[in-house]
Amino acid sequence: RMFHDDELEESEKFYVGQPRVLLLIYALYNTLVARSEMVCYFVIILNHMISASMITLVLPILIFLWAMLSVPRPSKRFWMTAIVYTEVAIVIKYFFQFGFFPWNKHVDYTKDKPYHPPNIIGIEKKEGYVHYDLVQLLALFFHRSILKCHGLWDEDEKGDSSSNKEDTDDELSLTGGRRGSSASLKSVNLAASVESIHVHFPEQQTAIRRKSSSSISQLSHRSSFSSHRSKRGKCHGISGIRRTNCKLCAIKSHCGLCCFRTLQVYMPIRQFFYNLIHPDYSAVTDVYVLMFLADTVDFIIIVFGFWAFGKHSAAADITSSLSEDQVPEAFLVMVLIQFGTMVVDRALYLKKTVMGKVIFQVILVFGIHFWMFFILPGVTERKFSQNTVAQLWYFVKCVYFGLSAYQIRCGYPTRVLGNFLTKSYNYVNLFLFQGFRLVPFLTELRAVMDWVWTDTTLSLSSWICVEDIYAHIFILKCWRESEKRYPQPRGQKKKKVVKYGMGGMIIVLLICIVWFPLLFMSLIKSVAGITNKPLDVSITITLGGYQPIFTMSAQQNQLKSLDPSEFHDFLRSYRGNTAALQFLEGYAREDITRADLEGNSNSLWTISPPSRNKMIQGLTDFDADFTLVISWTIQRTLEEVYPYYIKAPSDSLAKPIKQLLKDCKWENITVSLVKNASEEWWVLNQLGKRHKTSHESLELFIFSDKVSPPSLGFLAGYGIMGLYASVVLVIGKFVREFFSGISHSIMFEELPNVDRILKLCTDIFLVRETGELELEEDLYAKLIFLYRSPETMIKWTREKT
Repeated sequence: RMFHDDELEESEKFYVGQPRVLLLIYALYNTLVARSEMVCYFVIILNHMISASMITLVLPILIFLWAMLSVPRPSKRFWMTAIVYTEVAIVIKYFFQFGFFPWNKHVDYTKDKPYHPPNIIGIEKKEGYVHYDLVQLLALFFHRSILKCHGLWDEDEKGDSSSNKEDTDDELSLTGGRRGSSASLKSVNLAASVESIHVHFPEQQTAIRRKSSSSISQLSHRSSFSSHRSKRGKCHGISGIRRTNCKLCAIKSHCGLCCFRTLQVYMPIRQFFYNLIHPDYSAVTDVYVLMFLADTVDFIIIVFGFWAFGKHSAAADITSSLSEDQVPEAFLVMVLIQFGTMVVDRALYLKKTVMGKVIFQVILVFGIHFWMFFILPGVTERKFSQNTVAQLWYFVKCVYFGLSAYQIRCGYPTRVLGNFLTKSYNYVNLFLFQGFRLVPFLTELRAVMDWVWTDTTLSLSSWICVEDIYAHIFILKCWRESEKRYPQPRGQKKKKVVKYGMGGMIIVLLICIVWFPLLFMSLIKSVAGITNKPLDVSITITLGGYQPIFTMSAQQNQLKSLDPSEFHDFLRSYRGNTAALQFLEGYAREDITRADLEGNSNSLWTISPPSRNKMIQGLTDFDADFTLVISWTIQRTLEEVYPYYIKAPSDSLAKPIKQLLKDCKWENITVSLVKNASEEWWVLNQLGKRHKTSHESLELFIFSDKVSPPSLGFLAGYGIMGLYASVVLVIGKFVREFFSGISHSIMFEELPNVDRILKLCTDIFLVRETGELELEEDLYAKLIFLYRSPETMIKWTREKT
């Protein structure tokens, strides 16, 4: 060994000999130190999600538009800005916690109002108002200590020490943010008047930058400054007429100072974004897939939690709304915006325009923050800190902003070749790629967007042909690689593991699909079924269509369940009766109820004398037929029987609205019998009516849905699900056959070796990205000729010898 130190070896042995828990703590601390910058970002975003105020809004915007865009890392100025701003925010929040402020006297009443000014600003009085700010300040100081330990805290000051600054009242000399840049600002000469302001903007750089450019041209304007001072001196020893000109000169000097102050803010920002768009060196990376996944997660959050972005949380899920042919406005707006941003992001990725990505990033950062923290609370009528779904959506969008800033800082890749799932040839990529192609319209939309925003000489049909051939060849390549990894010797039969594993699984799947309805209906009653006991059993006997002569009902204690001994005796009484036992197999003891009915009718027989005489004549005529009708009724009800709120949808089936009922329970009603000297009747009354009335009555609210106009009735009659099933899926089937059916019509499917064809497709992608469009046409013609010539295809797909 070239270097040996006993103390270092002892230290290493001591470290290795520590308990695993302690080693895990060391590793977590080292991870925290290595990612202290990301910890600060996370704490700042978390603080803003909890507080959701204008005070905490500034730092997240600075993170996404300044810190994460800085190369190679955020400057000392940013961290000092964050530290000082956090300290000032803590002091401001503490100052406004005193009770003598008028808005602090009714905190319980105003704490949940989203548009209450103290809540928007972030100066409301509350418990733990400064906890997250202190954690944020602690994280910032921790990161500051890490930078100082590595000597990176004063790096910016050392880099700027070589620049010579002249008198700032009359002259401003600015250099580029990155050292060694040939595109630095040359000079800014500010004289007393507006006419003497000269600004030299950065020179435009060529496509290939010279890395050897190390000198920065700085021009001194001492001569102009001296002449300016001489001009000012001439204004003092002159007459009153000249003094008027002197006042005009002073006004112009004031305007020039205002322009100077404006340029002090504008020029560094302009230079920052200019250096970002035109970097000297570009560490090209590709995180589009991660950005797409973040957008997809946000899309899923919108679909399953759209009620959190609407008013009053009208529905619990999207399926219930779609089943009633309703499209919530909040869901529609959020989905369209989310999908539109994904399309724009794809277009910027294909065009590889960093400037467009920077503009898109700025618009999204300001737009989403304005929407989430100023518009959405007014729409939902609740604070952002109380909307968990919106907080989750915002956090995922912050991850997208971070990835987007990293993409801008590193630059877009110079070549976009194929699908990200086609980088490896294994089962995982194969099944993921096939699943990607099964998503309706996703493959078609991607192919058309790639053709629109990519420079090419191919027509749309030719482009689709290449994409389909490439997809087909990739799938064949994955299968060929799997055959190489798990070779099958020639002449040997398939193993039982493969036959019963793959074949058996397919057989079981097909059987389950064929017999699923019967299996489902059987299991839903026998396994998951719930006993529904009757609450009322009534019997009525009628003679020949006249008034009933007997009416009796049984309720409550007159309806009894069988005990185990009675049930056993009941089954034993049918021993030997195969049909009866087969019927009883489907019922358990708790499914059987015994009703005890009284022999005496519980109602008087009311019939007119003519009908009574006619019925007697019919009974005494033995030659004529006379009917006897026995009817029974088994009634099942709920404890709360009156719905109170009824929804009348576009179809004929009216439904109770459970969302408007207290605890989803129906209303109670009272039923009473009123009698006078010779008449009787029943009276019903509803309890808990909205409109208190003195007399007995029932109250009902009906909500009617809007219906479609008659001219569109033929489409609206299908409903949303019907349209998707009968129109969209059918059209999607034809479109899919157009996009994926080209390769299936080619003569050869079994290709032993597809490496050469796959390389030809990759070469087409490569020359297209490099701008060799004539060569793209030649390679495409070669690919088409290859598929038109079976003999050539055989030669190209032979196994390599």
